[in-house]
Amino acid sequence: MPYMLLIVEPQGQRRLRSPEEGRAVYEQMLAYSAGLKARGVLLESNSLRAESVRLDMRAGRRSVTDGPFTESKELIGGFFLLDCATREQALSFAAECPAAQWATIEVRELGPCYD
Repeated sequence: MPYMLLIVEPQGQRRLRSPEEGRAVYEQMLAYSAGLKARGVLLESNSLRAESVRLDMRAGRRSVTDGPFTESKELIGGFFLLDCATREQALSFAAECPAAQWATIEVRELGPCYD
């Protein structure tokens, strides 16, 4: 069963790290990803840039707004897509994530969104 772990970081947190701290965090996340892959549960992972764009379609009209968005207090810094047997297993993998020390790990099961 696929589960997505979303890394929800406080806005601006990355800028507070020194280059050395940033590299150390990145290396921790690479090692975590490699561990998930070695256990056969990693389907996909990637980090996401802080910059974003929003698209709204209303009454056939397209509206595009470039970020950053001042009302946002958090950003999705990255994700891991895992193949887990249960929700508890997904939560266990989320608890092992180094980012859980500085961010929130949101765990979502993939599936129909119309139920």
